[in-house]
Amino acid sequence: MPPASPLYFDYAATTPVDDRVIEMMLTCLGRHSHFGNPASSGHGFGQAARSAVETARQQVAQRVGAQAEQVIWTSGATESNNLALKGIAQGFAEPGHLLTSAIEHKAVLDTASELERLGWAVTRLQPARDGVIRAEQVADALRAQTRLVSLMAVNNELGTVTDFAAIGEQVRAHGALFHVDAAQAVGKVKLDLAQQAVDLMSFSAHKVYGPKGIGALYVGPRALPVLRAQMHGGGHERGMRSGTLPSHQIVGMGCAFALAGQPGDAEYVRLQRLSQRLQDGLLALPGVRLNGSASERVPHTLNLCVEASGFNSAALASELAVSSTSACNSASNAPSHVLLALGLEPHAARNSVRISLGRYSNDSEVDAAIAVFTRAINAASVALW
Repeated sequence: MPPASPLYFDYAATTPVDDRVIEMMLTCLGRHSHFGNPASSGHGFGQAARSAVETARQQVAQRVGAQAEQVIWTSGATESNNLALKGIAQGFAEPGHLLTSAIEHKAVLDTASELERLGWAVTRLQPARDGVIRAEQVADALRAQTRLVSLMAVNNELGTVTDFAAIGEQVRAHGALFHVDAAQAVGKVKLDLAQQAVDLMSFSAHKVYGPKGIGALYVGPRALPVLRAQMHGGGHERGMRSGTLPSHQIVGMGCAFALAGQPGDAEYVRLQRLSQRLQDGLLALPGVRLNGSASERVPHTLNLCVEASGFNSAALASELAVSSTSACNSASNAPSHVLLALGLEPHAARNSVRISLGRYSNDSEVDAAIAVFTRAINAASVALW
């Protein structure tokens, strides 16, 4: 019997807000809470809101091994990526060279294209078939004019992992700055900015059971003198991002980061087990294969190509909430640029499905997902006859 409503397997697109996060957010909503403007330092309402904001800043910083003053609030990872790339580019007197990859999120790729229009040279590294950008590729592509390297920690469509710690050491030795898009990384890979050679790192709350509309950018000491603000009008956030701070969203992000796990903890191991169960069940079906590396990946995200003729991922929608591409690309109805960069033909990219698990996934849902795919593939095969 199919479920009454679709089972959720799209955690890479967004996560539900944790109930504990909602409770914290409510402390900054309503007239009997900390509703004041955090910039209004002359009275208790503003001071209470400021205290809540700074507590959240400390929670985010502690989670990623940074200092609180190095965390700049933004509206999300897209703004953080824009601030990192455009802000650094504007800090140089003349255009330089930006090194990134062809499988980045559109928030980086579109920003890179805008810098290219302004005179910057841009190199977009091509991944191997496994979807991994490796340190030797970066080393070979660095130029004397390279000012900035921007790569994501965990690919949002494949779940593949970039060894950004090793790459960061290479970039730093070269004298360039290194930006990492870590929107998909919190709780999934080790983040310790006190030890890792990263100059800028982008974060998002809604990928880690926090609210939408809030994110942050880590700005390290090498990047701080170069970075130029993109939002002006009041000098908030150390002059890096003006605008009244949304206390309730910030408090939600702080709580979400404080609750986020670590690679290897019990929740991570549970998801590894669920992911393996899902992989084993789906890869046993005819014509199903994994896109991207089978080993250099986080367990939370699987990307599968279904080669059965007549299969349409849209047929799953009534029973499973999954994606055929990233949420930011879905409106265009074009095949995933990430999968095309891996060498998939357009029809194979369109027949690929991203399945992502999270905090509320369980064994019965995984078994149900396998059953739904089995029925869909069998129906597609029957349709051939």
